[in-house]
Amino acid sequence: MKALFAICLIVAATLARAGEPPARVPPSGAVVRGVVLEVQEAPSFTYLRLKTRDGETWAAVGKAPVKVGTEVTIENVIVMKDFESKSLNKKFATIALGNLAGGGAGARGAAGDVAAAHAGVARPADTADIHVPKASGANARTVAEIMTKGAELKDKPVLVRGKVVKYNPQIMGKNWIHLRDGSGSAATGSNDVLVTTMSQAKAGDVVTVKGVVRTDKDFGSGYSYKVLIEEATLLP
Repeated sequence: MKALFAICLIVAATLARAGEPPARVPPSGAVVRGVVLEVQEAPSFTYLRLKTRDGETWAAVGKAPVKVGTEVTIENVIVMKDFESKSLNKKFATIALGNLAGGGAGARGAAGDVAAAHAGVARPADTADIHVPKASGANARTVAEIMTKGAELKDKPVLVRGKVVKYNPQIMGKNWIHLRDGSGSAATGSNDVLVTTMSQAKAGDVVTVKGVVRTDKDFGSGYSYKVLIEEATLLP
């Protein structure tokens, strides 16, 4: 019986190696880091099979000269399920679409346009000239205050008002919202805060969020955040 069980394990392992790598589902908006194992070129996009510290995942960026063995970082990730590339004649169970860090103009923003065109995903809201007044009441903070004072605010409740610039529903059982109020700096990353919530919203909404600040949150597969708001509710 033990010998039969061992044979079954060997067969299962062989079949697993023969197929696609197990699909990883990164949270939207995250940063993906990994070593390139495979490159597949399409007319406008470059598809990459990456080895992260926790496993393998597929990603797509705007057309870029990426070589196997290179370590890359992909920013502003949008997660797509059952994504079909007609140019490659290939369907991905899950794929991370994003911007290649350090890439040229062609590598920035293009993947977001692909996601926007795919059914069920809305384009990010316009981020120009955002000026949302600070929330009032106890624990009210601006986006910049939350992002720059993460250590001080860790595990504390906050109230923040801002514009939803990106919304991705049902990632790891939660809705993922990127919020901006016009404070902070894009250069330092202090102008945008990630919020996870069970509440629903849409890109372009101006909302007030009540939640708890968390720091150094690692979701695995190279997707981590220095500061974010969790257990959040959207107030009327």
